[in-house]
Amino acid sequence: MKLSAELKAFQDRLGHSFARPELLVTALTHASLSSATRSDNERLEFLGDRVLGLVMAEALLDADNSASEGQLAPRFNALVRKETCADVARQVDLGAVLKLGRSEMMSGGRRKDALLGDGMEAVIAAIYRDAGFVAAQKVILKLWGKRITTVEEDARDPKTSLQEWAQARKLPPPKYVEVARSGPDHAPEFTIEARLENGQSAQAKAGSKRQAEQTAAKTLLKNLDA
Repeated sequence: MKLSAELKAFQDRLGHSFARPELLVTALTHASLSSATRSDNERLEFLGDRVLGLVMAEALLDADNSASEGQLAPRFNALVRKETCADVARQVDLGAVLKLGRSEMMSGGRRKDALLGDGMEAVIAAIYRDAGFVAAQKVILKLWGKRITTVEEDARDPKTSLQEWAQARKLPPPKYVEVARSGPDHAPEFTIEARLENGQSAQAKAGSKRQAEQTAAKTLLKNLDA
């Protein structure tokens, strides 16, 4: 099976050349485009999640020999969560080569965290099945890069941390308000404001409300600590 020039370029961005290119094609095929003759990436996603988890667990142990299980767990969760996988997917422009059905394309699927994150996990599994654990580990460590050593900053969910900050000061939970929406219906961008009852607030824009809320909460926390 020959890969298109687009997929060959994606291979280069990954840093892995597939001996079995059909694995890459399957990893990039969303269920909305699957059929009796075309497999989707859901089974590979299941495997990739486990491969990523093992690589991250070992990397965290190697990065900090003194960390306790209680310190490692939130770091691990931050590195393998869907938003992080989606960020890495954007880093290699996975969305550009994701194969989607018409409905998902029209609804902005190439920008959705869930689809990008799932696709990244499926690609990891494809590399693992193509060339083994060491090859998958090499790609993961390269793509995740400095996230592994700087994860402490992102180990806590920003919305949870902001709510705990408010509770500790006997304030009501923060509110998240959509203040603007732009872009076409199939690829909207949301501007969300995180607000505290004491009047402090911060805004963020993202392709999903969830990501905008998280980023607004993170920005507000930084402002509070400043």
